[in-house]
Amino acid sequence: MTTSPTITGLVPDRLAPKRHRIFLNGYDLPVDIGFHDFEVGTPQRLLVTVEVWVEAAAFGVEDTVAAAWNYDFLRTEIRRMTEGRRFNLQETLVREIYELLAAREGVTDLRVSTCKPDVYPDCAGVGVELSSF
Repeated sequence: MTTSPTITGLVPDRLAPKRHRIFLNGYDLPVDIGFHDFEVGTPQRLLVTVEVWVEAAAFGVEDTVAAAWNYDFLRTEIRRMTEGRRFNLQETLVREIYELLAAREGVTDLRVSTCKPDVYPDCAGVGVELSSF
C-alpha cells in the first residue's frame, strides 16, 4: 500500500496550534438523577459534554489508532458511571467524570458539564459545569 507524502513546514509560526482539544458533545443518556420525589427511580435524559485539552504529543501526531485519544473511553466510562446507579445531584456526577479525566496522562485543561433538557418547558435545559479555567 502506498502512502501519501507528509507535507510539513507550511504553517507559519504565528498560526501554529497552541491548544489541542478532544470533545464529546451532548452525550444523551438516561440517568436516575434528582432529589425530588417524582425524580427518584425515574431515569431522565441527561446531556453530558466533555472537553479535554491535551498536550500536543497526546493529540495523535501520526495517523494511527495507537496515536489517537480514545473517544470510546469517554462514552464507555460515563455510561459505566451512570448505569444502575442513582445520583441526587448533577454536581456529584460532574465531579466524578472530572476527576476521572483529570487523572489521565497528557490532560492540560478540562471542562465537564451536564444538562437536564426536559425540566422546564420554557428552558433549553438546566445544568452544571466544572472547568479548570
